[in-house]
Amino acid sequence: MTLQISATNPEHPALLLELPWHIPLEQWPDEYLVPLPRGISRHVVRYVRAGEETVAVKELAERPALREYELLRTLDRLGIPAVDPLAVVTGRTEADGSPLEPVLITRHLGGSLPYRSMFETTMRPGTVHRLMDALAVLLVRLHLTGFAWGDCSLSNTLFRRDAGAYAAYLVDAETGELHPRLSDGQRSYDIELARVNISGEMLDLEAAGALHPSIDPIAFGLEIEERYGALWTELTRTSVYPAGKHHYMERRIRRLNDLGFDVAEMQISHSDHGNTVTFVPKVVDAGHHQRQLLRLTGMDAEENQARRLLNDLESWMATQDDYAPGDRHGARTEVLAHRWVREIFRPTVRAARDHVPARMDAAELYHELLEHRWYLSERAQHDIGLDAAVEDYVRKAVTPDDGCA
Repeated sequence: MTLQISATNPEHPALLLELPWHIPLEQWPDEYLVPLPRGISRHVVRYVRAGEETVAVKELAERPALREYELLRTLDRLGIPAVDPLAVVTGRTEADGSPLEPVLITRHLGGSLPYRSMFETTMRPGTVHRLMDALAVLLVRLHLTGFAWGDCSLSNTLFRRDAGAYAAYLVDAETGELHPRLSDGQRSYDIELARVNISGEMLDLEAAGALHPSIDPIAFGLEIEERYGALWTELTRTSVYPAGKHHYMERRIRRLNDLGFDVAEMQISHSDHGNTVTFVPKVVDAGHHQRQLLRLTGMDAEENQARRLLNDLESWMATQDDYAPGDRHGARTEVLAHRWVREIFRPTVRAARDHVPARMDAAELYHELLEHRWYLSERAQHDIGLDAAVEDYVRKAVTPDDGCA
């Protein structure tokens, strides 16, 4: 048999040729291996150094290897959080000519950990809840693209923390299927599998003494089902807003916040019938909004203030013609953030500053003005705009009105 390497990048075959493909993966010498934590897998998996990269090598039969390789490439094109496929190696033989299983090669996801490694140290129940939320986000995003996982579990997922945000990445697509659209039955089956698998894995951790005593494995399996259902409903219900209903978008953001999720990205497309808004959720850790606001604008605010300001910034950016997330031709988030500070935040604060207590800082004042706009817009059932909200806020600050919203 002839060794064949099918790769996404023409540079990879040359690097991969240096690896000992004539040896069963389980017997590879330590000089090729990278000592990184691995999750539980039905196949032999090893982390290996290939040139400047660390890659994961998994042995499996040729047909499922090629199928998973193509599925991972498709998920990459769709922007789904999953490991990056690099190559499939077929035609492997031992020195005596005995055939060896092909391998699938994926790029190691830097900073990621399998769930078992995360539980090796004491993990607070609150953190476990956030991991479940991250997995719920991944499942929703997969299902929205028509991808049925077929074996969702903690073992088939990698988790990564990045600047306070939690993200879950699909690491095993062997049982996955891509459809134009998933039926409710297909989604329900995937969620039922997730519930059973997660409860079983948590029971296994409990038996090993690696689970916090306050965590109920069965309840956590049910939680992924509940969190998925709430997030799916909020993200998939009709989102076409008539002109002048800007506060409807804010209402949606508030609902996501109340569910414990934040908006990682918001896209608005205009049509004759109104504005269609698409939200991409994320899961964040305590203090994330403070750090994000400080990085983007240089403003140091309390966590709740920062969240509110970032939501307003995200809404404003989505209305800008030159904002194109993921498009290199679009304006960078940092550029738009500074424009928002210059054109929206500062003029708004200045307009109200002379009529409020001097001790109120700018972030708190802007937060109050946004809240005032929200209540007035809800009462009027249309977006009254920030200028009108400031005018009303100032008027009621000068002449207090017990009927103020």
